[in-house]
Amino acid sequence: MNGKRFTEEQIIKILQEADAGIKVEDLCRKHGMCSNTFYNWKAKYGGMSISDAKRLKELEEENRRLKRLVADQALDMQVLKEINSKNF
Repeated sequence: MNGKRFTEEQIIKILQEADAGIKVEDLCRKHGMCSNTFYNWKAKYGGMSISDAKRLKELEEENRRLKRLVADQALDMQVLKEINSKNF
């Protein structure tokens, strides 16, 4: 099922609306999402500001890039070990 894709800024604004006292059911209806999505967002982004969310996204991207780099290096090391172990 394809749903709407919300940005971190939009998510934080929705969470701030909930903190202001708007009921979760009303927010979900207004923004077209289910309550499970709201509570997942609250667990991940609860208490964050927009700048914190942007920093989180940058760190996740950097982490993804570093994991790929480590995987590539491990693969290179494995290939070199295989080449080194063969008798020529």
